Amino acid sequence: MSTHPLDVTVHPSLEDLGEVTAARAAAAINAAIADHGSARVMLAAAPSQTPTLTALARADVDFDRVTFFHMDDYLGLAPDAPQGFGNWLVSHFFDLAPGTPTFHRLDPGAPGEQAASDYAALMGEEPFDVTLCGLGVNAHLAFNDPPADFAEPRAVRVVDLTVASRQQQVDEGHFPSLDAVPEHALTVTIPRLLNASVVICSVLGAAKKDAVAATIASDPTPDIPGTALKLHPAAELHVDREAAGA
Repeated sequence: MSTHPLDVTVHPSLEDLGEVTAARAAAAINAAIADHGSARVMLAAAPSQTPTLTALARADVDFDRVTFFHMDDYLGLAPDAPQGFGNWLVSHFFDLAPGTPTFHRLDPGAPGEQAASDYAALMGEEPFDVTLCGLGVNAHLAFNDPPADFAEPRAVRVVDLTVASRQQQVDEGHFPSLDAVPEHALTVTIPRLLNASVVICSVLGAAKKDAVAATIASDPTPDIPGTALKLHPAAELHVDREAAGA
């Protein structure tokens, strides 16, 4: 298992982080479009992605040529629930982006295993041109909680969410209580997330500083899923001052 240095940038403001990461993502998207006429992008849905997605929606990109996927969603929520990650991405990105980008959504209302296999088939095996992700308070990537499987053969899994991941959703204001947070979710697996030309990870806030520190300091280990970023030759970690512990 080859490891690579992780490119880490601490940004002075959320605006700066968003502009830098969006510019990096737009450059990779435009390079893919220039090379083969289209681009494939994997998105995370979380407050940490808002600066990047807001700036990316303003970027000089032909969104008509971009196909987007997203990396996780809860099982069992109502189709119109605002906490649903597909719905979050519509309101925080797709409603802002010009043109008619294609967005393939996970189906959290379908039986879990069927939804997982259907989405895996929809993604196919073609690499993404860009993966935009974040880290959880327990350093999860998507909903790959520790201990994460860095060699999972499936592209999408049904997972039981840890209390830490569910409590994060409460602490961030998405749900009123732990009991209101679904216990099960769909997640794209780590090998499939990392099957991308560029991986751009954005992390905000003091609640994530321990996850950031552990990710930077540790060799790849399933106990710290974020360390899987070091398995990718072109992964970038962008953090604000609070997440950096500065």
